[in-house]
Amino acid sequence: MRDNTPQFDKACEQSPFLSLHVKTREFIKQKSDFYFFSFSQIRQLITAAVDLQMWNLDIKTLWQDKANNKESFKSFLENYEQIKNAPKEYLFAKTPKQNKKLEFLSVDKDILGFGRCPVASSKTRCCNLLTLDVIEGCAYGCSYCSIQTFYDSKISLNKNFASKLLRIKLDPNKIYHIGTGQSSDSLMLGDKEGVLEALIEFARKNPNAILEFKSKSDNVSYLLKADLPSNIICTFSLNPQIVIDNEEHFTAPLKKRIQSAKRLSENGVLVGFHFHPMIYFKNWKEEYEQIATELLKTFEAKSVALISMGVLTFTKPVLKQIRAKADNSRILQMPLVDTNGKFSYPTHIKEEMFGALYKAFEAWHKDVFFYLCMEDESLWKNVFGFEYKSNEIFEEDMKKAYMYKIQN
Repeated sequence: MRDNTPQFDKACEQSPFLSLHVKTREFIKQKSDFYFFSFSQIRQLITAAVDLQMWNLDIKTLWQDKANNKESFKSFLENYEQIKNAPKEYLFAKTPKQNKKLEFLSVDKDILGFGRCPVASSKTRCCNLLTLDVIEGCAYGCSYCSIQTFYDSKISLNKNFASKLLRIKLDPNKIYHIGTGQSSDSLMLGDKEGVLEALIEFARKNPNAILEFKSKSDNVSYLLKADLPSNIICTFSLNPQIVIDNEEHFTAPLKKRIQSAKRLSENGVLVGFHFHPMIYFKNWKEEYEQIATELLKTFEAKSVALISMGVLTFTKPVLKQIRAKADNSRILQMPLVDTNGKFSYPTHIKEEMFGALYKAFEAWHKDVFFYLCMEDESLWKNVFGFEYKSNEIFEEDMKKAYMYKIQN
């Protein structure tokens, strides 16, 4: 047997090799030496093996020894791609071994993180949301999270946040849409360090600012006691419970998210719902339609400002981090295609998912603002029957729809 150690060692250094079980590492090394795989082939084998391990599958079950290097490698990749591209099936919930170990930091930044949404792009139809980084880092353990690549297990709160918030001067002649749920969960920590109290006061002093809290939490106790101005909208990210169990660890159950939104709505607070990320899995259509049915029964259209839709989209650093952690997850068991430099579902799957969910909300089409978040403009026409010619027109239409409900 030839020694392929130099190629193998180089590939291991540039891949999540150490995330694999010991026996899997030994198997890949054995096949690498026997077939004298190239650096590229070894890297692909390691990446596929990590994915399979996260899906509770073993590379050995997909492997077939063929006559030569090319045929063996091709056979394995075909088997892997077949599993990867099929709709995932969640047979039972897989939870992390332990809760995240978090480090809370009190930082003193002169300038608050206030600016355009960090994922805003001219390559997709974007609402030009402004974001306010109240807290940086998240205590939840969503397997697909992009925040983890920036903040890891640290949660930072800005010292004297309230006084710094007052320095933000808004043009009273403009309408602003500001979200606080991009670098963390808006409600996860409640009013820790007085952040919600300060934001409520900010909204009160700036009635031309639409302030959106976005959450997967059910921590609304402070908001229910507070006197909220009408320009605050509380939105909740929703997914079927089976997805929450398997991929959105430590977050509130679906039922509690909806109940929390209902309690706020009964207090006169505008609410909204983000189906983002929608996840493609076996029985996805029935599961998402059931959530739509529940919302239609629970809320009046006049109390709901928005419904947004979007799917999983990964950058290369996020993919790298997911595989390095190698937690039990089927999140990467999905067909991935390059979409404007990121990786996401093929267009036909997106269109099918968005179209089905939008149809399920037919009763609200005229009274609630629906939109696609960070998706190609070509999808709008086929999903909604119309499209925006620019991000600026989309932005203005969204603001008008929200302000109408705020004022009426």
